[in-house]
Amino acid sequence: MDGNGRWAKARGLPRLAGHRAGVEAVRRTVKAAPDLGISYLTLYAFSSENWSRPKSEVSDLMGLLKLFIRRDLAELHQNGVRVRIVGDRTSLQPDIRGLLVEAETLTANNSALTLVIAFNYGSRDEIVRATRKLVAAAARGEITPADVDAEIFAANLDTAGIPDPELIIRTSGELRLSNFLLWQAAYSELVFLPCYWPDFSREHLADAIRDFGGRERRFGGVAPQDVAS
Repeated sequence: MDGNGRWAKARGLPRLAGHRAGVEAVRRTVKAAPDLGISYLTLYAFSSENWSRPKSEVSDLMGLLKLFIRRDLAELHQNGVRVRIVGDRTSLQPDIRGLLVEAETLTANNSALTLVIAFNYGSRDEIVRATRKLVAAAARGEITPADVDAEIFAANLDTAGIPDPELIIRTSGELRLSNFLLWQAAYSELVFLPCYWPDFSREHLADAIRDFGGRERRFGGVAPQDVAS
């Protein structure tokens, strides 16, 4: 969800106004997802690199997260949305951690949509933390190096139990993943849009899904017609 700050700057507004408009885009997207056949929606809300931003902006982002959960959690629950949080929680303030646990606990049994929020998330950090878990398990004698394969490694990532993303959309015209789901995105289809995140609409999402539907996914293999020929 990229481009909040540039959206605000283009309108002569403070960056916080862009982030607030970005929250409205989140609401639109979450509402549209089930209608468009999406069962898992992952939003990159706050990266582990975002702490380097000005303290005032970080504080504003934390405030918006609190406001979103307090204002929207009941509606999400009522609409059957299950919330999952991925990312490192150890450095978060206790009140933030408490809100994240509350959101996951309240919605744990919902099934209309799984909303995955990547918060204080960085894929390299996630991979390092998963590696540490496996090293510690090996040191305790619970596994051997020979036991470690892709399936076991994935089970130790933050996204354990969540399907790998089929489609990744990035707004604002930037053409990179920026440390987002690097392991999980091995065979994801990518769509890069020039619009800033606050302008992202149901129509943008539907167009990206149609684009995805027209692609041929081979997962490193060859197309069936090529095998036949």
